[in-house]
Amino acid sequence: MTRIGILGAGRVGTHLARALSEAGHDVVLGRRDPTQATTAATRATMGPRISFADQRTTARTAEIVINATPGDGALDLLAGLRTELAGKILVDVSNATRDAADGLPGDLCHPGSSLAEKLQAALPDTQVVKTLNTMLFMVMTAPESLATPPTAYLSGDDAQAKKTVTGLLHDLGWRPAWIEDLGDVTTARATEAMILVVPHVLRRHGFTPFAVSLAR
Repeated sequence: MTRIGILGAGRVGTHLARALSEAGHDVVLGRRDPTQATTAATRATMGPRISFADQRTTARTAEIVINATPGDGALDLLAGLRTELAGKILVDVSNATRDAADGLPGDLCHPGSSLAEKLQAALPDTQVVKTLNTMLFMVMTAPESLATPPTAYLSGDDAQAKKTVTGLLHDLGWRPAWIEDLGDVTTARATEAMILVVPHVLRRHGFTPFAVSLAR
């Protein structure tokens, strides 16, 4: 059992929180607005292993932190939590893009680099691991739901951190054959660029679950 903090309480964050809590982990969902009320109905839906806090408290008290905040503002947000994130694993599942006119992902915010690389540079005492950013959020916690086995890519400089994150992926239902370790954190620029295909798929098919995967 691990105490996991998730920054961001939107669709991605709540899906991950439910799945990880069901796997036996204690989860803290970090909200941008700590004064936002949590109703009894919301607490019941989320389950007893999930609690809520502000983002700074979430980062400070968790053993592993997942970044599920919007990617275009994640660098500034997380750089401000450098002390709280020191010595911890930061799992980055976001994509840093500028919205297109229709609100879907547009151009990359960090062309020629990646959000994961920027985060690692800003957080030298934190082990950043990029994963789960190449699929719709519902696939993150139900990879077996797709007709074709999906791929969860891993990018990060620390081998032990990637091993720990691989364990979390197993808890979410990812089989070993579906996990592809690409190498150091610079490889995240490849997987983050995969977001460029996503808006075109969404415009044609809507939010039907899919992943950008490696076929063998």
